[in-house]
Amino acid sequence: MTLSANVQHGTWSVSVQTDAAHDGGFQSTIHVRHASPDGDFEHSFHHAKIFASEREAVLEGLREGMTWIALKTTRTIAV
Repeated sequence: MTLSANVQHGTWSVSVQTDAAHDGGFQSTIHVRHASPDGDFEHSFHHAKIFASEREAVLEGLREGMTWIALKTTRTIAV
């Protein structure tokens, strides 16, 4: 089974999808979006860790994506 989740608020969104990893466990693919007057930002990436359960993978993926959004919206990182 593949789990997915989405969180959105105002001008940003975070989407996560889990997939079975080749060597066992589950990997999360994270997609972040942020619209701003400076232009729209989109980025997709895999979480660096492989998780034992899909539940862990989707929750950690959301956490990682929301961290990216927090850093981007506070201009801590410029991408």
